[in-house]
Amino acid sequence: MSFTNAPVTRSLVLGTIAMSIAASLFDIKHYFYISVGTHIWRYRQLWRILTYQLCYTNSSEVLFAAMALYNVRSIEQLWGSRKYASFIIITGLLTSVIPPVLMTLVLRPLSFGVIDFLPAGPTPIIFAILAQYHALVPHTYKYKVALSTGAPSSEETAGLTFSDKSSRYLMAIQLALFQWPGSLLGATVGWVVGYFWRNELLPGALTQWRVPGWIVGIRSQKRSGEFEGLQRRLEGESSTGTASGAQAAGDGEPSRRRTMGQQLLEEVRGAF
Repeated sequence: MSFTNAPVTRSLVLGTIAMSIAASLFDIKHYFYISVGTHIWRYRQLWRILTYQLCYTNSSEVLFAAMALYNVRSIEQLWGSRKYASFIIITGLLTSVIPPVLMTLVLRPLSFGVIDFLPAGPTPIIFAILAQYHALVPHTYKYKVALSTGAPSSEETAGLTFSDKSSRYLMAIQLALFQWPGSLLGATVGWVVGYFWRNELLPGALTQWRVPGWIVGIRSQKRSGEFEGLQRRLEGESSTGTASGAQAAGDGEPSRRRTMGQQLLEEVRGAF
């Protein structure tokens, strides 16, 4: 239970907590949420589009967000920190623009100004990560919660079936419902962006872009040199083995594989 091989997730969790505490200490929470009628139409504060995902404005959301990010750290461990950081940056930019635009041009006019509030916090980014978690990580087990008093062993007993991943989803759903409908809009957009990324429905330049390796602590030139050297050695060994086999076949000596017992016997002979 740690952040092993997940430095980006660790930075996200600590950054979310630190930014939320700082916003409370310095009394600047009112700079992070978006009220379309006031901030966008009246005062033209378009900079809020790029800042509203930097922190949460209440402790409950901070707790659920930190737990959700920690529970999906396996995505970074599967992808690697460089790809994961690139995914966070791209989805963060997309989800910074799309929810405010939908709120301003669609939901607010359709609701006659009733739906006007977009809460602060990186809920869209968390749901974009959750979409990858849903697609990549299989469940380990399932269990059923019975809704009737029938026999426990009966397979026809009415109930709800859950898996070991259900707690992650329920936690995220709670995060999406804290300040709905605005938080629900952000969660939906985040899931759709993550789904589009997963199925390569976004432009190729967005899905193939990677952050520089030094940002996540990778010395790209050194690592690439090591991989190239290893590849050359493997290619050299394979070509040498192929040439030796061909020469043996040309001399009329059939090549045969040594069994494990013969290899051990040769090792013992060589030792004496």
